[in-house]
Amino acid sequence: MTQDPAVPVFGMEQIRRARYAVAAVFAVHGAVTGSFATRVPWIQDHASVSAGQLGLALAFPAIGASLAMPLAGSVSHRLGARTALRGLLALWTLALILPALAPNLLTLCLALFVYGATAGMSDVAMNALGVEVENRLDRSIMSGLHGMWSVGALVGSAAGTVAAHIGADARLHHTLAALVLTALGLVACQGVLDLRSLPDEEAPPRFTLPPKSALVIGAVGFCAVFAEGASMDWSAVYLRDIMGSSAGLAAASTTAFALTMAVARIAGDKVVDRFGSVRTVRVGGFLATAGGLLVVLAPGPALALCGFGLMGLGVAVVVPLAFAAAGRTGSNPSRAIAGVATITYTSGLIAPSAIGSLAEATSLLASFGLVTVLAFGLVLGAGVLRAGDRKVAESGAPRTAPDRTPAEG
Repeated sequence: MTQDPAVPVFGMEQIRRARYAVAAVFAVHGAVTGSFATRVPWIQDHASVSAGQLGLALAFPAIGASLAMPLAGSVSHRLGARTALRGLLALWTLALILPALAPNLLTLCLALFVYGATAGMSDVAMNALGVEVENRLDRSIMSGLHGMWSVGALVGSAAGTVAAHIGADARLHHTLAALVLTALGLVACQGVLDLRSLPDEEAPPRFTLPPKSALVIGAVGFCAVFAEGASMDWSAVYLRDIMGSSAGLAAASTTAFALTMAVARIAGDKVVDRFGSVRTVRVGGFLATAGGLLVVLAPGPALALCGFGLMGLGVAVVVPLAFAAAGRTGSNPSRAIAGVATITYTSGLIAPSAIGSLAEATSLLASFGLVTVLAFGLVLGAGVLRAGDRKVAESGAPRTAPDRTPAEG
């Protein structure tokens, strides 16, 4: 089959280097999140906001991300993939400085809006490049890339925990962290694929609704992220209030969930390559559903703890595979990825509050019954990820985006 001249051509060694470069970008992105999360109590005290006001402010990162993510495709079209990622990632790492500087609720909301907007745009850009590398390697890497994000978040949170323990001013901590992570991000971006739009290619619209394919794929991601957000934020409360467990065991439920997710993501690429996206997500859905049933029906905290671990294992690779599938549908991968990212961000935003509202109206047990139902949605909806198969049926050649060209020089 003749190579389409519009399809980028890179040497295999260059593609392998690009894989490690994108993995480093994912780790840097995660480290920003981990650095911020550990200093939220300091930021709350500095801004003099109540718990309710803090909850309001913490909604603004998701709002900013959801509004800004559709812009990522336009930025990449104008600047090229590498330059766009370099700039957007630098804006995200430097935005880490802003929340700690906020003296009141209004400025904190504005700072977190910018923080979320830059997070979302850089998230779309790095996932789009991750999909491009995966296409050219013709094997799954997206799960491992998201695993690297988790590793970065753990490193960032560990450094933040040390800073909080010694009583460091978060303004100083976040400024130093932002400068270090910006430098690391700029170095990492040097190795990513330098893709450019064709000279006669029409620029994507700045704001547009996601394509239908992204909405369908995003629905699967919604189920996974809802289960993830609910488990991360409410598992400890569930074990304490419903199971009557000790504070230590309750806290261990969050750790079990996060640990199984990180391990599954790092190991997930080999599973996907062996069994395919659809089978992997379907089995993951069964595991997550079994975990949810174990949580709801467990007679004691030990089994409920195992249930949360199973849910983490079951949903771990769904979002990376949703991004990968979105990046291989339609003629504008960035637009599709932005659509899926918007849906998953929205799910992460509403899940904790939805669980709390349902628990107040009924019970926390009923709330996790809903989580179990959504987990079973992964089993029913896994087939939509078939669009993400990396091989074209007729030729067996890796499918690549035809609207991109490598930079010259």
